[in-house]
Amino acid sequence: QVQLVESGGGLVQAGGSLRLSCAASGRTLSSIGMGWFRQAPGKEREFVAAITSASVGSITYYADSVKGRFTISRDNAKNTVYLQMNSLKPEDTGLYSCALRRPGRPGMRSPDDYTYWGQGTQVTVSS
Repeated sequence: QVQLVESGGGLVQAGGSLRLSCAASGRTLSSIGMGWFRQAPGKEREFVAAITSASVGSITYYADSVKGRFTISRDNAKNTVYLQMNSLKPEDTGLYSCALRRPGRPGMRSPDDYTYWGQGTQVTVSS
């Protein structure tokens, strides 16, 4: 019923920028919270950023490791969530996935707080 498709990943040098997109079908994203996660080989999936539904103010949240460098946003007309990534570091390398927040859950930093994951887009930052 719900499909999420990420795009915009690639290979960049340290200090560079990328803009990831998460396009949705089957669900109006403004009515639900959205999150971005990343996973590097051999590591657990890590919270990156989240944005709440428009009804509660589209509030944004970030992992400490990306604060000041990444920005999550939503374009309601395009039903798309974005992750602008600046000043990229090699440790930002990973498969980046977007997901819908589970309705009614109070948390937003655990993968268990989300459902309907996209396929992911690879981000590789060279040193």
